[in-house]
Formats: sequence, structure tokens, C-alpha cells
Amino acid sequence: MTTTAAEPNSSTTRALGGRARAFLLAAVAACAACGLIYELALLTLSVSLTGGGITQTSLIVAGFVAALGVGALAAKPLLSTAAASFVVVEIVLGLVGGFSAVTLYVTFTFFGSSAIVLVLATALIGVLVGAEVPLLMTLLQSGRSDTDAESTGKVLANLNAADYAGALVGGLLWPFVLLPVAGMIRGAAITGIINLVAAAVVALILLRWQLSLRTRLLAVVAMLVAAACIAVLLVRADGIETTSRQRLYTDPVVAAERSQYQEIVVTERGGDVRLFLDGDLQFSSIDEHRYTESLVYPAMADDPKRVLILGGGDGLAAREVLRLPGVEEIVQVELDPAVVELANTRLSGLNQGALQDPRVHVVLDDAFRWLRDAPDSGFDAVIVDLPDPDTPALGRLYSTEFYGLAAAALNPGGLMVVQSGSPYSTPDAYWRTTSTVASAGLAVTPYHVLVPSFGDWGYVLARRGPEPPALRLPRDVPELRFLDEPTLAASAIFPRDRPRRVLEPSTLDRPRIVDDMRKGYER
Repeated sequence: MTTTAAEPNSSTTRALGGRARAFLLAAVAACAACGLIYELALLTLSVSLTGGGITQTSLIVAGFVAALGVGALAAKPLLSTAAASFVVVEIVLGLVGGFSAVTLYVTFTFFGSSAIVLVLATALIGVLVGAEVPLLMTLLQSGRSDTDAESTGKVLANLNAADYAGALVGGLLWPFVLLPVAGMIRGAAITGIINLVAAAVVALILLRWQLSLRTRLLAVVAMLVAAACIAVLLVRADGIETTSRQRLYTDPVVAAERSQYQEIVVTERGGDVRLFLDGDLQFSSIDEHRYTESLVYPAMADDPKRVLILGGGDGLAAREVLRLPGVEEIVQVELDPAVVELANTRLSGLNQGALQDPRVHVVLDDAFRWLRDAPDSGFDAVIVDLPDPDTPALGRLYSTEFYGLAAAALNPGGLMVVQSGSPYSTPDAYWRTTSTVASAGLAVTPYHVLVPSFGDWGYVLARRGPEPPALRLPRDVPELRFLDEPTLAASAIFPRDRPRRVLEPSTLDRPRIVDDMRKGYER
């Protein structure tokens, strides 16, 4: 009797040959790689769009793992039609995973949040990935007569080995190939194509005898439609991203790049050039002189010859330091080479080519790692100009351990200054930074000024020893646009509604500063 079902009955199902089993295990590895890439893409988007964090990361990972279990259970009724079910799962997974990044990005730019979409994407992708393993296990066992415990264990061992090997490949492909080369949107879309290829190999080559002609035709049509949709996304990704990104910024975007570390955006309107890193404003050319002068010159009060700048890759701090005639050398430590390239090209007019000055030695490295390895010391001043600590990676640069390493690079009597956020809008974070600098054995002098694009902005001046450093300008200070002695003296006064506070320090073990930033801005 001839069967017309989607898959023939067990009497007509034949066992896979050695070569077919090897190809099916390769499909297992490819599917595992795709599954892990989707999870990494969700985590990357979580960090880029909302700052991520331990809590959100834990929820995504835990939710994804839980969804894997739900998917495995949900696959049980599908095991009798494993081949057809696997093809359907891969097609749906290719579409959902392939469009996950662009959906999250566009949702965020329109509504300011993509939490619901992030939860749904995590759950749906997890369920689909979880369904793959039992279906593939059934396919590997199909048509076999030697289904004793030992042979089943061997099949499971092979399946797990292929699954874990694929996960390793996916874990390496995302940060080293897909994300830096293709970006998040295209990277996820390319991964969706891989899922469709896996479905095609299984449906049209490896297990074609387990599928009726009608099922194979339907599968081909579905795969072509899905591939066409993803192809359109690949072609239009730049336009979609550019249009969506512009919604995040008031002024026209004139330059945008996703580096290995962050999204870099420059906007410009009416001569006002603004730099954003992962959506956070770094400076506005209209008033950056207020921020930069207030950061740099108090630390230059003792006429230093060797200066260390940690962060500040835009070159603005180096520009001001170079204005002092006694400076002989600046070591500029910046993590992201893309920021340095931007400083030397589009921003060179603002920083007056500071990073290309022969007195400036640019080091491309993580500030914490560079200080820990102690390649250099003997600095007369240290300027810490790092982004706000709204992620765990940045929080470590606002820790007792970090400030201790920075202080160790100072000569006796040398001054260190730290940009510390807003004592008005984020007072917990500001006073946490002040207390953390003090916990590294430094005497501190907090101060703040008005930077209109930022609001009330704070700094901490510090030196080793029992006496807090005085706020004063260098003897050979050049003509400044904003800062003078009376303004600097007034900056040490804090109003009654934002009084000085002493908080527990932030450490590597307890990054309290990140939680402070996550509380949001106070009004």
C-alpha cells in the first residue's frame, strides 16, 4: 500500500548511511551555532539599546535556557513527523532569528523601549532552538534496528558533540566575524540564511525519501519566500538602520559607525557638532570648552611635564593640555581605534590635531589592563575622562581598584582628576565616585560647573596624602573661554539640595556605581 502522508510509515523509513549521518551531524552543528548567535545578538542589542547589565543579561540567559526546555517538550508530539517538523522549525527560526535584530532596533527607535519585543524574541527563539535537538535525535535514529541502550548513548554522544562544537563556532563567529564585519542587523540576517540552508539540506538531500513530493514542494516554496524576505533585509539594512537611527537624534547624523566596542555617531546642525557613543552624548562643540577646561586645568596646577590621559579619545583634553608650555609628553590611552581615527579626521578641527602632535603617544588599550600591566609610571598628572559607568564593563573603570592603579602611576604630589557625572541629576553616582576615589587612599576635592548640554556636571580632583588639593589654575594658564580663578573657587560650593555625601565605594566585587546609574536621573 502506498502512503500519501507527509512522511511514510516506519516500514518504509530507512536508516541513514554513514555519509548522510555525518552531514546531518553537520546540520546539528550549524543549527547550534545559529542558536547561540541569536542569543548573543539579543545580549548585544540589550547592551547597545538599554545599557544591558547583570540583571537584564541574567534574565535573557535564564529565559533563553528555560525556553529551550519548553521547546524540547513541545517537540514531543512532532516526533512522528520529525523530518517535516524539523524543516518547518528551521524555516520559522530563520525568519524569526533573521529579523530579530532589526525588529528590536526599529522598535527601540520608535517607542524608546524594546523590552516586550526582547522578551518575546528570547522566548520564541529559545522554544524553536529547543525543539531542534529531539527532532534531530529522532532523525538520527530513524530506520535503525540496533536501538539498544548503548547505541542510543553513542548517538546522543555524537549529537551533543556536534551541538557543543557548533555552539563554539557560533560563539566565535559573532564577536570576531559577524558583528564587526556585518553588524547586528545583517549578522542576524545572515544567520537566518544558515538556518534556511540547513532546512534545505535536510529536506531536499538527506531525508528526501521521508517527505512526500507535495511536502518537499511546499518546503521549497516556503524556503524561497523566507530567503527572499531575508535577502530584502540584507539589501536594505543600511537604509533601515540609517532611517531608524536618525529618529534617536535631534540633529542630522553626519557620521555613524559600529566599531568593535560601541556605536559611534556624530551629528551636526548649525555648527554644533555632537559626538555620541552608544547613544550617550560625549560633547557638544558649542559648550565643550566648559567641560574640557574644567576637567583639565585644575589637574595642571603644578605645571606637569608628563601627563597621562585615560579615555578622552576625541582629543579635546589633549588639546587643552598641549596649550601649556611646560608639557613635554602626553600618554593617551584609548580603547577604541575607531574613536582615535574619528579624532584625527572629522574631529581634528575641534581638537586642533592634538592626537597627531609629536608630544602625544597614543596607546590603543583598555585603561584598566594598561594600568595593571604597569608599562609606564612617573606621571605628574592623570586625567581620567571615561564614559559614564552605565554598564558593568565601564563600572570597573570607576572602582577602588582602578583608582588605586591610576594613583600608583602618579609621581609624589601629582594630581589626578576624574570626570564624575552630575551631582544634580545623578547624585548617588557622583558621590559614589568621589567616595571611591577617596577609598583608593587619595585626598579628594569635589567640584562642579554648568555645562548646558550636560547640565550641572561634576569632577573630583585628588592627590595622595592627607590634605585635599586646592582648586587653582596653572601659573602659565593660557587665555580661557570659560574658567577663571573666581569661577573655579565657586565650583567647590554645593547647594543645600545636593549636599556632600559619603557612600560605600564601588569595587570590582560590588560595582555599586552601575546600580546608581541604573536608578536613572533624579528631578
